[in-house]
Amino acid sequence: MRQIPLHCLLMLRRQFLTLLPAAATAAFPESFTAIQGVCAWPNLQRLPDGTLIATIFNQPCHGSWEGSLDCWASADDGKTWRFRGRPAPHEPATARMNCAAGQAASGDLVVLCSGWDKRGPAGQPTPATNGRVLRPWICRSSDGGRTWAHAGEFPDPPQTGIGSDNHYIPFGDIHRAADGALCVAAYVRKDNRRGVYFLRSRDDGRNWGGAVPLNPVGNETAPLHLGRGRWLAASREFGRPGDVHIELFDSEDDGRTWRRRFALTQPGQITGHLTRLADGRVLLSYGNRNRNNYGVDARVSDDEGKTWSPPFRLAHSPYSDSGYPASVPLPGGLVVTAYYTKLSSDFHYEMRVVRWDPREV
Repeated sequence: MRQIPLHCLLMLRRQFLTLLPAAATAAFPESFTAIQGVCAWPNLQRLPDGTLIATIFNQPCHGSWEGSLDCWASADDGKTWRFRGRPAPHEPATARMNCAAGQAASGDLVVLCSGWDKRGPAGQPTPATNGRVLRPWICRSSDGGRTWAHAGEFPDPPQTGIGSDNHYIPFGDIHRAADGALCVAAYVRKDNRRGVYFLRSRDDGRNWGGAVPLNPVGNETAPLHLGRGRWLAASREFGRPGDVHIELFDSEDDGRTWRRRFALTQPGQITGHLTRLADGRVLLSYGNRNRNNYGVDARVSDDEGKTWSPPFRLAHSPYSDSGYPASVPLPGGLVVTAYYTKLSSDFHYEMRVVRWDPREV
């Protein structure tokens, strides 16, 4: 009988493990309520003084009625949270909710916030299909998120196909490129079509442009600059019917061109976030909406995205309507992961937080 070489067996084992569901075990960290009554979809930033800033949608719904984008602060590494400011107070009959956030070279917080028009009053849901995408606001704070100003104008997408008469929807973290530009991923959607672009700002986040395609069949995409012009992006991809998962993309030329790599999750495991851990590994955290396995899972890579660990569980959720985690490393090695979850069928949502130690993975 012909024997299979050892290196082939190891490769097959690794491919098999990457397809396993996260183990449903009691040995995962304990999560706790951070902010009640918000659907959230949190973006997390850690300021130079150590303060954590969570930028969130402030209503317990999926933007189906009026609401604004708020930021909350934690001065104790995610244990407690207080309202700090409102980057994007909504106009009447609108919901300001979809956002990307990061820090400029000046130290300012920069938030790009889109949303929907034709929203009803609080408590009166309106289908998202009844509204149009709002042009993103460029929101800026120089005092740690307490006060905000709006300046500059976010560009329109290419006026062909789904970009015609449409606006971008920003998502994820804003990162600084090797050439000094601030960079962000933003997508466009119309009907059942989607596409992701990568944009740059050469004036520290005040104006944006230079869009290049990233994923032609994706939407919410989290980029990460690894350094020296090398990037990863975890993109929510809509493949075959019933197959919505996270696909990995990378760039070797500072985000000017992107290539598809491979699937990072199984169908129903969305949306993702990437960050660099204190020990140099790359962390992917994401929501798991598979039946009887709802929650937040994660994987790590110790070779900058070439290979990934099997998934492991960070938190359980009672409903599939949960996830959208964002993770921030803390001094000393711990990680704070924030996510949203639905707790009942009557618009009961909250932002929850889990503090955990990646050295135990």
